[in-house]
Formats: sequence, C-alpha cells, structure tokens
Amino acid sequence: MNLVDDLTAGDRRALARAISAVEDGGPEAAAVLAELQSRVGKAAVIGFTGPPGAGKSTLISAYITHLRRAGRSVGVIAVDPSSPLTGGAVLGDRARMASHIDDDGVFIRSLAARGHLGGLSAAAPFVVDLMDAAGFDVVIIETVGTGQSEVEIAGLAGITVVVFAPGLGDHLQAIKAGIMEIATVLVVNKGDSPLAAATAAHLYAALHLNAGGHREVPIVTTTATTGDGVGDLAETIAGLLSVRPPSPADAPRRLRRMLAALAAENLKEKLLRGTNPEIDSICDEVRGGRLGLAEALRQLARIA
Repeated sequence: MNLVDDLTAGDRRALARAISAVEDGGPEAAAVLAELQSRVGKAAVIGFTGPPGAGKSTLISAYITHLRRAGRSVGVIAVDPSSPLTGGAVLGDRARMASHIDDDGVFIRSLAARGHLGGLSAAAPFVVDLMDAAGFDVVIIETVGTGQSEVEIAGLAGITVVVFAPGLGDHLQAIKAGIMEIATVLVVNKGDSPLAAATAAHLYAALHLNAGGHREVPIVTTTATTGDGVGDLAETIAGLLSVRPPSPADAPRRLRRMLAALAAENLKEKLLRGTNPEIDSICDEVRGGRLGLAEALRQLARIA
C-alpha cells in the first residue's frame, strides 16, 4: 500500500511520515495531497485560541479526556512558537497533554509556526486533512496564543473556542484585536478565581458592543485543572455540531486555505529573499509613484 492507504488504514507511523512530508513541502507532499481530497470531510474540526496564559493546553487535555470517555478518537495539532535555533516547534503545549500520549485513540502533533502569522502554521490546513483522512472523529487545533493575530483559525475550524483567563484584561484585548468576532464559544477558564464571574460578565457585555445587536455566543466557565465545567463545554460544542455537522463540503474550503497559504508563503519568500528582476521592477514602480499598491498586489499575485 502507499502512504495514504497506510494512514487511512490506521497506521500512525504513516500519518507521522505524511505530516513530515507536507511540512517539508517536497515531491512526496504533492503526491499525498493529491490522493487526500476524496477521503476528507468527516472529522469535526475544533479550534482553541486565546491569549497566552489562559490555560488552553490544559483545557484541551481535559476536553480530550471527555471525548475519549465517549469513545471518540482525537487528533491534535498544537501550533507552538518556533525555536530561534532550529526553527522547530517548542513543545510546551504537547508536554501539557502528556497524559494522552500512550492512548492509541489520540494522536498529538506539534507544528512550528515558523513566522507564519495568524497563530497557525502554514502546514496546519494540510495536517487537518491528513488527520481527517486518518479517521479521527475530532481534530483539535491549538493556536500559538498571541492574542492579537490569531483570527485565521476561524477559516479553518468549524467551531472556534476562544479561551480567556480571569482578571487579565483579556476582554479588552479581545475587543481591540477583533478576536471576539471569530468565537463560536467563549470560555472563561480558571473558574475557581474570584474574578471569573466578572470576566464572564465583561465578555457578555462585549458581545453587545457591535452595532446591530449582539451575537448569540455561549459563554462557558471551566476549571481545566479539576475538570469543572469541561462537561458543559463538551455539551455546548456537541450541540453546535448537531446544528452544523461536519460535511464533505468543508474540504474544498480547507483546500482554498491551503492554496492561499502556499501562495502567501511563496510570495513572501520571493519578496524577502534573493533577487527577482520582475519583483524588483514592481517595487521600483511603487516607490517611484508610478504604480499603485492594488495593481502592484495584482502583479505580484501572478508571480506567486
């Protein structure tokens, strides 16, 4: 069997190898991705994002425990900051989920952000499809947790859980960054803090700030370290999934994101490294006032 056949048959080593291939972006990646598209669209894709220190990893670990008790298999993509020395992922998030590493029904993979904006890795959409094709019932994505630029997760996940900690002013950052607009579920973690109720009230009020009324976004309070409220969160997510279950139609949307990410990374590489006479000419035209930014972007897009 080939690599895709192996991973869809449940071979975790084949899945790990396929993920490495798409991260590297070599010829094997193209072959793997070409075979995937008819085998994806079944997994529920859930994103967890929010400011650093909110306890996202611990909450995800507790949520995985709940899913496993229900017999659901789980793939986890933990997007970590990149090592300044190797460019690889700093495995802090994965370490917090160590209790699940020996569980055959859970597969955890750390990805390095490698400078990619939006709190994700450029490879993340590809890895979602790999885990989907591998048969996981749920694929969880945890973003880096910058708090300001991680809204990209909303285009990749069917449900976006935005996690806050009490009393850190995170609700103000959320409003400023626009992260509230991407939330499907809002969570106040560390619910045993005396400031948790006030933070939940601030978030509720923030939902009413937009002109034209408020969005109906559930707010759940959890304490991930004890498991309190995690069942409520799981029930909330399950309810949302019952309204909009995973569909094969989700896969083309992810494919578009894959291609957009590739085009952006490719153009960024060309713009920032080396010399390209065509790009140099476009930059000179912009700098000289002879070419507008909109037209420059159109021309650069053709080059990418």
